[in-house]
Amino acid sequence: MEATLKYGKGHRTLSLPEKAGISVLQPSSLPVVENLEEAFGRAMDTPLGGVPLEAIPTPRTVAIAVPDETRPAPVKTLLPLLLKRLYRVFKDLRPDDITIVVAAGLHPPLDEAGLRRVAPEAIAPGCRIISHDALHSPMKDFGRTSRNTPVLTNACFAGADLRILIGNIDPHQFVGFTGGAKVAVIGCGSSRTIEANHALMFHDRAKVANIEGNPVRMDIDEAGGMIGIPLVINVVLDRDKRPVQILAGEPVAVYQTGAATCAAIYGVAVPEKFDIAIASCGGHPKDITLYQAQKGLAHAAQAVKPGGKILLLAACPQGVGDDVYFEYVSRFPTPEAALEDFKRMGFKMGAHKSFLFGRTLVAFDVAISTDMDPAVLQKCHLRPCDPQKMVERWVADFTGNPSLAVIPNANTTYFYQP
Repeated sequence: MEATLKYGKGHRTLSLPEKAGISVLQPSSLPVVENLEEAFGRAMDTPLGGVPLEAIPTPRTVAIAVPDETRPAPVKTLLPLLLKRLYRVFKDLRPDDITIVVAAGLHPPLDEAGLRRVAPEAIAPGCRIISHDALHSPMKDFGRTSRNTPVLTNACFAGADLRILIGNIDPHQFVGFTGGAKVAVIGCGSSRTIEANHALMFHDRAKVANIEGNPVRMDIDEAGGMIGIPLVINVVLDRDKRPVQILAGEPVAVYQTGAATCAAIYGVAVPEKFDIAIASCGGHPKDITLYQAQKGLAHAAQAVKPGGKILLLAACPQGVGDDVYFEYVSRFPTPEAALEDFKRMGFKMGAHKSFLFGRTLVAFDVAISTDMDPAVLQKCHLRPCDPQKMVERWVADFTGNPSLAVIPNANTTYFYQP
């Protein structure tokens, strides 16, 4: 059998040995939204838990936060539709009254070329566009959540009369699902906000697909309420990044509705775990950096027996993706040593990615196929490999016939035992 998997903006094809019992663990399919403009209009006409734009007092300024290049939200399609709607409803609003904030979170802020890749001049003519910088952007302070997270948000976004978010809803390894206020709280948040919120990830309910009692998700929702975001526009995408649902309205109502749709697509029951998994992150932008690709490794591990083998396919054209993570993980000779130090040190943003990688690396036999420098990978405790040779070796060395899972969309697919 041959398996063709997404890899960056292309594909990799592997020939799988006949000795293995092979299962392809695919997300489910839902009908694709055929007319995005009509679906957007319906969502805006009937907002969930909120009020339509027509009922909002005319703003002097508007800020629209959109995700950066690491997220597949269809910004280039949705942003022009939103701007058209704003200009129709608010007759006196001009392009220079509108700021578009690229919500980079703790990712490196985008330069001018990067900003224009996210929001080209042609789709937002005359609007100001800026990149959020969690370390250096001016912030507005909204106080602290009940979990003591400081709510510090990009001042250009927070200072606008009308604040709007565009984003997508995906499974998330400890937030449960993305969407809702996350683009504002995390994407436009300060490093202090992000670190305090993500430090809640050690709670036993902070896991993929869980939003009930999940302190990370609840903290984001509370912070979003403190900031005040009357309108979010969220999209649920299928495995080919095509929209299957567009929602608009109040942040919590939107992400909860979208999360149910997302779970129906990406939650896959695995009655019995596998000996080997071959996991693709799902291609660009899910494997744009190693930092992003870690999510695919974590999800794939849910489908594999303890001590089993995981091959991760991740192009990572932008390299590691986080200097803090790389500097931290490079200090240690083994993942075990990094885990011990992290537990002793306490939570630190960036370094937490070493913890997330490490807990998989110590429990499974992991190899990675990527375009990155092998010396850099080794400093991250990752073993580079030729994927075809690695699969053949694993299967040949197995006593008996191994069960092998092919996971084409590992960054978004999660697994559970029924």
